[in-house]
Amino acid sequence: MEPRDLILERLALVRDPELGASIVELGMVGDVHVTGRIAHVQVALTTASCPLRADIEGDVREAVLEIDEIDDVVLTLGVLDADAKAALMRTARALAQARAPQTSIPRRAPVLMIASGKGGVGKSSITANLAVALAKTGLRVGVLDADIWGFSLARLLDINGEVEVRKGKMVPLERPCGAGTVSLLSMGHLADEKQALLWRGLVVQKAVAQFIEDADWSSIDVMVIDTPPGTGDIVMTLARLLPHMGQVVVTTPSLAAQNVAARAADFASKSHIRLLGVIENMCGFACECGKVHAPLGVGGGRELAHELGVELLAQIPLRDDVAGGGDDGLPVALHEDDEGTFHLLAQHLWALTPSLVPAGCTARLLDVLDNAVAQA
Repeated sequence: MEPRDLILERLALVRDPELGASIVELGMVGDVHVTGRIAHVQVALTTASCPLRADIEGDVREAVLEIDEIDDVVLTLGVLDADAKAALMRTARALAQARAPQTSIPRRAPVLMIASGKGGVGKSSITANLAVALAKTGLRVGVLDADIWGFSLARLLDINGEVEVRKGKMVPLERPCGAGTVSLLSMGHLADEKQALLWRGLVVQKAVAQFIEDADWSSIDVMVIDTPPGTGDIVMTLARLLPHMGQVVVTTPSLAAQNVAARAADFASKSHIRLLGVIENMCGFACECGKVHAPLGVGGGRELAHELGVELLAQIPLRDDVAGGGDDGLPVALHEDDEGTFHLLAQHLWALTPSLVPAGCTARLLDVLDNAVAQA
């Protein structure tokens, strides 16, 4: 084997510490040639300020110097251009999906993660109303309340009762909504709403994993996940189990909320999750005098969407009927027409979901096989 081929073979064993994949497979290795007994290797990083730069450099040198014909390495580190970085992310996302554990969620069903950088931005209300709006179009919507500590969707959606177990799988509780249904699993079905859960680390991760791996989601058309604020154990577990999901970031119009929400978007980027867009919530209200008030500021959501290079999916005003509907288990989306705020949001998001679903006959065949096994 030629020295260059030996070098590439060794470099294929070097993995990017963050992405967990070979630097050759990710397209990070550029020109490789040998002069005498000296190897010249070009490696492009995702960013010039990569915190793992030294680790990658050390691993490359070590791998190449294991070749008997090589005495020294001249390593040139660069940065991927925009097109190469986009290709790397596509490869990393595909590899993460291939490694993901099997669940009962159909491959054709897109998964939407509703995220935020901080609490108090109305994320759970948006999740509840979005799920209802999607269901009213005839979809079977699965809702996972992954906010293990701050669970509230059982009350917001008025879906209560005991969770049944069939064939070793938890069966989500259902509520008809228009032509479709909303199916929910929440800690609210397993614990009192006023009970504090003193869970951390592996216990929380296991709880979230059980809601996904040990539940029967086989009948849903789409899943919506309400996550806790921030980028802790729960969202990292979701990213590992459901790497094909898309993320929607919720923020309020204030600059402080915008900056914190950017962290949630940064998490999506580092976890190879597709960022679908931004929702700006609580963006003002019109009083009886006709004047529009914006107590939480103006424009934070639009600025965040522009900064991230994604769509501003919706601007949702402060509304007392949203809060009242949540208290009564009657989401306002139940009574909206097709031009209502949440129905337009649902239509907008649904139009973006094909990018989250594997295409082609193989994916459809796998769904058929999954359903056949589930019914056996």
